[in-house]
Amino acid sequence: MTEQEKHKKELRARAMRLPLSPGVYLMHDKTGKIIYVGKAKALKNRVSQYFGSEKNHDDKVRRMVASVDTFEYILTDSEFEALVLECSLIKQYSPKYNILLKDDKGYHYIRVSSGPWPKISEAKQVADDGAEYIGPYVSSWSVKQSVDEALKIFRLPSCTRKFPQDIGKGRPCLNFYIKQCCAPCRGKISESEYREYVSEALEFLRGGSAKSVRALTERMDEAAENLEYERAARLRDRIAAIRKMSDRQKVVASRVKEQDVIALTQGTEKSCFEVFRFQNGRLCDRETFLMGETGKAKEARSEFLERYYSMRDRIPPRVSLDGPAENAELLSQWLTEKAGRKVTITVPQKGEQAQLVEMCRSNAAEQLAQKTGRTGREASALDELARLLGLPEPPAYIESYDISNLAGGENVAGMVVFENGRPLRSAYRKFKIRTVVGQDDYASMREVLSRRLEEYEKNRESGEGFGRLPDLILLDGGKGQISAVRPVLEEAGLPIPLFGMVKDDRHRTRAIAKDGGEIAISSNRSAFTLVSSIQEEVHRFAVGYHRQVRKKNSISSSLTAVEGIGPARAKALLKHFRTVAAVRNATTEELSAAPGMTKPAARKVYSAFHPEEPARTD
Repeated sequence: MTEQEKHKKELRARAMRLPLSPGVYLMHDKTGKIIYVGKAKALKNRVSQYFGSEKNHDDKVRRMVASVDTFEYILTDSEFEALVLECSLIKQYSPKYNILLKDDKGYHYIRVSSGPWPKISEAKQVADDGAEYIGPYVSSWSVKQSVDEALKIFRLPSCTRKFPQDIGKGRPCLNFYIKQCCAPCRGKISESEYREYVSEALEFLRGGSAKSVRALTERMDEAAENLEYERAARLRDRIAAIRKMSDRQKVVASRVKEQDVIALTQGTEKSCFEVFRFQNGRLCDRETFLMGETGKAKEARSEFLERYYSMRDRIPPRVSLDGPAENAELLSQWLTEKAGRKVTITVPQKGEQAQLVEMCRSNAAEQLAQKTGRTGREASALDELARLLGLPEPPAYIESYDISNLAGGENVAGMVVFENGRPLRSAYRKFKIRTVVGQDDYASMREVLSRRLEEYEKNRESGEGFGRLPDLILLDGGKGQISAVRPVLEEAGLPIPLFGMVKDDRHRTRAIAKDGGEIAISSNRSAFTLVSSIQEEVHRFAVGYHRQVRKKNSISSSLTAVEGIGPARAKALLKHFRTVAAVRNATTEELSAAPGMTKPAARKVYSAFHPEEPARTD
């Protein structure tokens, strides 16, 4: 037993002496630094789990436990008190293995530059530059969105050109041609007209779209009465642009007036939380939090809610999540007390709310994809597949198997590997079935998985190739294949998730098979595309290998049918001449010069291919 194992055993023995009471525990490393703070309903049960079997621990917990030198604990009167104390201690110590969020919520402003041709832009702070600053606003996202909307609606420039000195210099940019800029650089708009545009835009930014529409409508009616038809038409276009922009925003509108929508996407090394904040039924802010490994999704959501709302004063009456959170009722009680009114935590399953959650999750996947170099679709597919199959985290390394034979002949199997949602062809493997005679796909699959796990035991120290265990195994087949292979994994003591891929009558992926039933995947587009790709790839690979073996066997059999030519000589001839056609066209002298051949054997081979001719020697 190593020193580390002895120490872990001592820590477990100490944990087993803890009381079955609620409280907070603090893990310390060798330097005495607090590296993790957690809460528990029963301290003995929770803390002892860390120092027991590692089978149910994710990588993050394993690394944390390996760094623990000692721990301390604080008893509380209730689990709720433990939650409040945990939040306070995490804020105080910022432990390495807790989810820590950077609170970068500063103030933001709308800047209106000085001069005869003012420009509207966003700013992070007020500068002493003579410009007008509107604000402050808490959300940088809402400031940016509002400024972008105002510039597009009122066709104001967003370029770096300065007026009036740049008027008439160079051609207008693309925004002018797509009717999103009045292009003062062309010199076709007067200073007074431009300032009127800016004034309308600022009115829109200060008062909102509804108030702006009312004011513009009054001006339009007044212009029409005064027979100023061009001005009335321009104001009409402004009103139409504002309403069009409002219609676009309805895509991310909610019937629930005030709520936060929070979604998680997990990768192999990084994770991302996305927060959509709604006020008055409209998306008013969004925040993205990229972080390292977060462990199991259920626990990660719970920890994120604690950290996030410890940093925020505004707590909405409703928080919609993309999946279950650990201790959701306890968190709801904590948020209710913090907000001074009822706060509900929900996991929407259908309708508008479920669509908003999915949109939030898709944005999290896209942000994570940009950080990790994957596509948003790949990140989303793995995350979606993990949810469907009930996996604790997305499967970074997937192995898939298929059997191929013709009426039991040339029985082979193919193994393909997908890493991070992409084929890893260097890890593909081929198997010739050795122990099964005839057509028995179940027995063949058992043999293949048994041999694969045997190779794992031989190569586990390397951690590469067969020395690496998959996060998920997908078999090309249904419940029968799973039932046949499950005992192999159980006997090896390896809790690898195992599922089957079921095809419809047209040989297209229909569902995922599990013990006792099936999981429909057609409505989950990203996961469906990934599983379909895996099933098609493993089938192609296995069938390709089967055809290769059949062709080789048929070629070898044509040579071994010759008297005096056994498998060894047939193999040597094929290796020397490359093809059967080359063997057929060779002279007896050329045949006898091949490795392992004699002149009598060469004459027999020549005669077999040329029965009506005398043996050629040149």
